[in-house]
Amino acid sequence: MRAGKPTQQFTMQLRIQPADTTGQYTWQIIYGDSLKDNRPYILKPVDTAKGHWVVDERDGILLDCYVHGNAVHGAFTVQGNTIVDNYRVENDQLVVEFFSINLNDKKASGKGTAETPSVDSYLINSYQTGTLTRIK
Repeated sequence: MRAGKPTQQFTMQLRIQPADTTGQYTWQIIYGDSLKDNRPYILKPVDTAKGHWVVDERDGILLDCYVHGNAVHGAFTVQGNTIVDNYRVENDQLVVEFFSINLNDKKASGKGTAETPSVDSYLINSYQTGTLTRIK
């Protein structure tokens, strides 16, 4: 979804399976009805006691993510946009959300004092949401 534009719809799959290395998992995201937009990542533990994992994109990019209760959250910045992602289990389904924040469209306010600190707010460029259902 983008403000002022028609909502786009698409299919998405998330395939999570044990990987070849013990304790690691495939984290394969597929957009669309074919394997054309296939993103075969690996989910690796960093510090499971603290809920810290990393998504290895297999090209040198590592994205930190954190487990909080029934959800996995992450945030990363690429080419002037910060992406915040949430994967949350609800009613035996996976609710997926992505927020895209444009860091170049910043609005500053506040006085920069202890009582009224400086605050930056940003344009949320787009929002994606979907509900994934387990296929057995």
